[in-house]
Amino acid sequence: MICPFVVLSLLVFGVAAAPLAPSQSSSLSIPIQKHVNVTGGHNLVNAGHSRARSFRDRTVSKHISSTKRQEVPVVNEAITYIAEIAVGADNQTFHLLVDTGSSNTWVGANASYTYVPSSSSVWTDDIVIVDYGSGYFFGYEYYDTVTLSNDLVIKNQSIGVADFQQGFTSMDGVLGIGPVDLTDGTILGSLAPVTTVPTVSDNLFNQGVISTEVIGVSFVPTTGAANEPDGELIFGAVEGSSRYTGQITYTPRETDYWGIAQSISYGDTEIMSIAIGVVDTGTTLNYMPTDTFNAYINTTGGIYDEVTGLYEITEEQYNALDDLIFTIGGTDFPLTPNAQIWPRDLNENIGGEAGKIYLAAVATEPVENLNFINGYVFLERYFSIFDNSNSRVGFAVTPYTNATTN
Repeated sequence: MICPFVVLSLLVFGVAAAPLAPSQSSSLSIPIQKHVNVTGGHNLVNAGHSRARSFRDRTVSKHISSTKRQEVPVVNEAITYIAEIAVGADNQTFHLLVDTGSSNTWVGANASYTYVPSSSSVWTDDIVIVDYGSGYFFGYEYYDTVTLSNDLVIKNQSIGVADFQQGFTSMDGVLGIGPVDLTDGTILGSLAPVTTVPTVSDNLFNQGVISTEVIGVSFVPTTGAANEPDGELIFGAVEGSSRYTGQITYTPRETDYWGIAQSISYGDTEIMSIAIGVVDTGTTLNYMPTDTFNAYINTTGGIYDEVTGLYEITEEQYNALDDLIFTIGGTDFPLTPNAQIWPRDLNENIGGEAGKIYLAAVATEPVENLNFINGYVFLERYFSIFDNSNSRVGFAVTPYTNATTN
């Protein structure tokens, strides 16, 4: 499959493990606001497992039947970030989940606030359908103007308009910022067989709005406070952003997703040799291979909690925690003890007790090219860069890397 962007292979492999120092540059960005939709620990864990199965199914077969898609009800349980965008000549506003694990952009999840075509809308009569594991939608495809900000306006962007959706609450749809490969097979109709449809970042680049097809994602740790700082999506050049400090380490993108190769250590002990997995803003917890997770739990002393579905540790065990270290592109990215636990102010959201300490990691069955998922728990501590122009993913330290908010 040929993507509409040019893959600079020599550049990717030449700088894969070489950190780049930031320099001053202009960037275009939009704020993203945190939304907590967690009604139980088991719901949260199961939503992540469902999403992992969706990734796994695509990795193995790249096809999920619509029958399977409707087998069981799903609830989109997660800590997510929402971007406000405008669609059409009338600037109709929608609040969309920011998702690196998918690439279609669509609206219509909120039945009381539906898309109204304007003078800029083009109806294609084609059906769009996307499965997220933790939810799905199908509807019709339009082309329309999408306004992310005054400086980030996209003409003729593919927009799905949901006729039916399941698993999405408190949001109007999804802003897909994954690789364009993930749109393969999502469009059915007169354009079939369509290979891919340009994503928002593809079109921003192709229409000359940004000079390089790069998206930077900045999260902040969850505290439950009403005045938490906003996150940020940066389109185009990210070097010099105040959202990170020090250097960026890049590593080649693996698989159709934003996949990376990494190893994991707990303290001085390697518990996962280098393997390929996914970086995903749509998954809240960190998912590790079963053997890796068992080694981690056995060392930390965590005990399974039937109520929350997570593993609980004592205050003494928390004080004895070592760093959980993700080695990516030759650079160590440690999660401090505070970064390894569920935010204690949100214990009630998972059915837990105030003051108790729960580890924010879960086991998953590994398959080829999907051995782990680095979810929001990891991404809230590191600035992440998704570089389509060079087919690579980058990470850098932020002012929140060592925060003790949990």
